[in-house]
Amino acid sequence: MSDIAPVRYALYLTPDLDLFTFKGDVTIDLTSEDPVEVLPLNILELAIWQCRLLIKGRWLVCPFMVQPDKETLKIFFPEPVTGRFTVRILYQGKISDKLAGFYRSRYEKDGRTRYIAITQFQESDARRAFPCIDHPAAKAQFDVTMAIDPHMTAISNGTILKETILENGKKEITFTQSPKMSTYLLFFGVGEFEFFTDARDGRVRVVTLPGKGESVAAALDFGRKALRFCENYYGIPYPLTKLDMIAVPDFAFGAMENWGAITFRENLLLFDPAVASVSGLKRIFDVIAHEIIHQWFGNLVTPSDWKYLWLNESFATYFAACVVAHYKPDWEVWEQFLDVETTAAMGRDGLKETFPIEIPGGEHVVINTSTAPIIYNKGGSILRQIHGYLGDTKFQQGLRHFLNRHAFENASSHHLWESFEAVSHLPVTEMMKSWIEQPGYPVITVQRDGDVLRLSQERFSYLPTDSSRLWHIPVSVDLYAGTAGKRTVKVLITTAESTVMIDEDTSAYKVNAGQTGFYRVRYLDSGNMEALGKLVRNHALPPRDRWGLQEDLFALCLGAQEPLESYLDLLEWYSAETAYLPLTGIMGNLMQARRLVDEPLKSRIAGTAVPLVEQQLDRLGWEPVENEPHTAAVLRDQILWCGTVMGSERTAARALELFEAMVNDVPVHPDIRKSVMQVGAYAGAASAFEWFDRRFKSSGSEHERMNILIALGCFTSTEEIERALGYVLTEVPARNQFIPVAAMAANPHAVPQLWKWYVANLETLEQFHP
Repeated sequence: MSDIAPVRYALYLTPDLDLFTFKGDVTIDLTSEDPVEVLPLNILELAIWQCRLLIKGRWLVCPFMVQPDKETLKIFFPEPVTGRFTVRILYQGKISDKLAGFYRSRYEKDGRTRYIAITQFQESDARRAFPCIDHPAAKAQFDVTMAIDPHMTAISNGTILKETILENGKKEITFTQSPKMSTYLLFFGVGEFEFFTDARDGRVRVVTLPGKGESVAAALDFGRKALRFCENYYGIPYPLTKLDMIAVPDFAFGAMENWGAITFRENLLLFDPAVASVSGLKRIFDVIAHEIIHQWFGNLVTPSDWKYLWLNESFATYFAACVVAHYKPDWEVWEQFLDVETTAAMGRDGLKETFPIEIPGGEHVVINTSTAPIIYNKGGSILRQIHGYLGDTKFQQGLRHFLNRHAFENASSHHLWESFEAVSHLPVTEMMKSWIEQPGYPVITVQRDGDVLRLSQERFSYLPTDSSRLWHIPVSVDLYAGTAGKRTVKVLITTAESTVMIDEDTSAYKVNAGQTGFYRVRYLDSGNMEALGKLVRNHALPPRDRWGLQEDLFALCLGAQEPLESYLDLLEWYSAETAYLPLTGIMGNLMQARRLVDEPLKSRIAGTAVPLVEQQLDRLGWEPVENEPHTAAVLRDQILWCGTVMGSERTAARALELFEAMVNDVPVHPDIRKSVMQVGAYAGAASAFEWFDRRFKSSGSEHERMNILIALGCFTSTEEIERALGYVLTEVPARNQFIPVAAMAANPHAVPQLWKWYVANLETLEQFHP
């Protein structure tokens, strides 16, 4: 970046929701220590009408040049300027349907199609709405004014300062000035919005389209709680006077943390208990917490470049779990964090081709299914590891030091490490550099030699790859010694090989106690594996460790470092398992293994899975009951589907009965509705496709529509799969087209048809949002 820096943008926007265009008038105050003769700004798909420079109280018209291939507008000044100077640009743009920039979203009301116009700027799409220096380090303040139709409402980051009716009948709305922030955090929108304010904290509002008010209560309540948690934990008051959470029908991402005006997919903000499941409610809480945490990590302190995006997303991912666990201690949030976040991260980062959390170059970091598991899931898991290493007090002190020191400014990774070191006096920088700046993660191989454990580390990968990298690994080992119980040993490993002293009477040892570390473990002692198996059977090993033991072995099987039979042998120790985390991990692994192998292993997998599924359904009950544990509901939904695929006739028959009842308008509990619909498709229920189509088009719940799309990916007949693939491109909104395709990619019956479909529709697919 040059030394030219924006100070303030004053935007005047006139949107037209009939023609889907908008007129723009932006005044930009800038500074430069060096003389400026040419001002480069970022633009994309904007028509520039006029550029002027303010000199000595006079506006001088300036020549300009647009370079579309470089997304640049160059303004040529009549003479060099230094210090503070002001330009004004008149322009016009499109309110597109691209889910980026200033775009439109449609909905139905009173039998008519209506539109709203909103913004989505991360990471580099503010340039689609106004000329700017579109980089996170170029922070400025924003004054927004909009001229809109009188029956509509406008929203921006600030509160409404004044409203004026203009001579042309338009309503002019001026908002309070924003804090100093990056362009990607600016928001403005216009539509027929309805506002709902929390009764206990007037700063918190939920904004919806008309008629959605009955679904806002959960979001208001949890939004208030998440805001309070963050203010207390970070020790810095929320710096704006309002926090809007806005439900948007058409949205490419889950949510976006625009400062004071957060946008959400409807299903990730609005909760209808008659339709949405308890897992859907947890997902809503996760996303609300994630975005409110961004008001500090990302908005208050912003990455100095996109390569440091993890400073936003890793913290929001990790602390979302902290917030939900704080208010819902009985939901086993950290168990679900391991199952969802850490599992996804290790799976993606175990591929031969991976990349660091801090992405090199980083000028543009596209968030997609390749990058997100590293930036979000792995980053969040590494923060859990560093939290365990530093302890609660030093971790919190380090974060407060970081946020206070860089408030309203930008930061890089080293600033965070320096803050942690300043309060802990521990070697944080070298340790975290090994996790943030290099790709992959280690596997620790363990061999017992008397009263010594010999540990060696190398990179874990499913395929052979370079294993010369080293990590600074905080290792914890639980030592079990008969009647003496358990004690924990902690060491920091920094070399390829190291040792840990143990008690001579140690009967079993579990490395990565509590699964706080981001690494795999391979045990070379068969005797230790048998001893751990006995602890599993007796539930003497905690649930997180029971989960981690089988997860590590399954990963080694995927990498052909151990035979799959070894994993299935280990599962015999889990025959009496009752805990959510080990069970959900086992079910997921068996489903994946079944997709990858042929007979006779496929039959052995089913022979392992079916009794376990039926045992759990008998224990949990085949249908939800009031006030049951949160994870019981989550697990039942998973194993109804798993049991059917694995060949449990009892499971399939019961789920199919429920599907037929659903088709005949008999209510089915929301907590199992997704799996019941999946089974309806998989089992070939009569007229299932037609019912999905009717329900998809008539349902007012985005949560239900997404469940239907998952079910559309579960058909087994060639004809129905072809129908579903055609349906994706003709009937499914762009925001959701990936959902049935992802479900089909996990469906062995659909996989053979996917490549042909992909190639035939490549030109269309390439137009999808990234």
